[in-house]
Amino acid sequence: MTLDTLEKLYISELRDLYSAENQLLKALPKMAKGATSPELKEAFETHLKQTKGHVERLEELFEQRGESPKGKTCHAMKGLIEEGSEILKEEGENSVLDAGMIVAAQKVEHYEIASYGSVRTFAHLLGKDEEAELLQSTLDEEAETNETLNRLAETVVNPEAISETESAGAGSNR
Repeated sequence: MTLDTLEKLYISELRDLYSAENQLLKALPKMAKGATSPELKEAFETHLKQTKGHVERLEELFEQRGESPKGKTCHAMKGLIEEGSEILKEEGENSVLDAGMIVAAQKVEHYEIASYGSVRTFAHLLGKDEEAELLQSTLDEEAETNETLNRLAETVVNPEAISETESAGAGSNR
């Protein structure tokens, strides 16, 4: 595809997001399983349900357009997921590893927020207000997930990691 119009760029970016969301559908259960904090586990499980909805919204958008959402691989998400997977393989204090998973998850959320914000703006500029509303719904959920991760990091996981590492000194729980 030659990217010679904003419309073509819009479709290309939507396909990229479709790939990204489908990659997340496979990664989130692993993150939920690897989390030791019940709150973090719940946050990953909640976001998995939302991600299924994000995929459905994108499929609906493409169906309305009479186009396929497939055909592109989101290499950025692939890299972010690989980076996050490294945390799951590490040995260390559970709360510290949970803190690392939050970092990885927030990198993903920030990527998604940037991407959905851009395509939503493209949709508005192209006069596709219904599509923009669908994209805004997903953008709102991505921002909500990011805020949940912030709250968990600040009030639960990071304070526990400080406490755990100060009192333990050495030793691994995983």
